[in-house]
Amino acid sequence: MNKFSISNFGKKFAVVAAFAAVAASAQAMGPGGAMGPGGMRGGPDMMMGRGIEHMLDSVDASDAQHAQIKQIMQAAMADLKPQREAGRQMHAQMMALLSAPSIDAGAVENLRQQMQAQHEQGSKRMSQAMVDAARVLSPEQRAKLAERMKKMQARMAEHRGGKPAGQ
Repeated sequence: MNKFSISNFGKKFAVVAAFAAVAASAQAMGPGGAMGPGGMRGGPDMMMGRGIEHMLDSVDASDAQHAQIKQIMQAAMADLKPQREAGRQMHAQMMALLSAPSIDAGAVENLRQQMQAQHEQGSKRMSQAMVDAARVLSPEQRAKLAERMKKMQARMAEHRGGKPAGQ
């Protein structure tokens, strides 16, 4: 039986965060090479290919693991594709509401709640995909991935001038 410890939790969280970073970047980018977070170009298929493949190569994942995880992430992305279009439509609706001659605060709040509910659904689906993908890797591979992510976060913090994310 696995004992719960802060260090084990931290390692597991880092693995999930790694998958989340790749998946969220892929989800946020629209088809046809739209700009995504951080100014990256490319659609979800490109990000899923390069991001996941590079990450899996870094932990010496087998061909079978590559195939399983790619299938898991592609299924999640397919499930979320309709949400991306709905999200674009809601964004356009919000812009229209906020640029109208008269602001309807009730309509803005209603749409905000719809957007929040949609985000929650997408987040839940990606979390399940990340758990499924993490289960494909061995504990050693997950630990190696967590260490790699920790180093990447340190480099990113250094690039921001030592400031934590979000500042």
